[in-house]
Amino acid sequence: MTFETFEELEVWKLARQLKKEIRELVKKFPFDEKYRLTDQIIRSSRSAGSNIA
Repeated sequence: MTFETFEELEVWKLARQLKKEIRELVKKFPFDEKYRLTDQIIRSSRSAGSNIA
């Protein structure tokens, strides 16, 4: 099995989907967490896909 780009990797696709799900989930967090926990969670979810790439 060969891949030409990282976008073809199933694990990268799953990381991207997880990032989207997390983004929707944190929208439900309390407002006072908007710039603390929410920001940290979103940044870490982006990091997973970036590290795979």
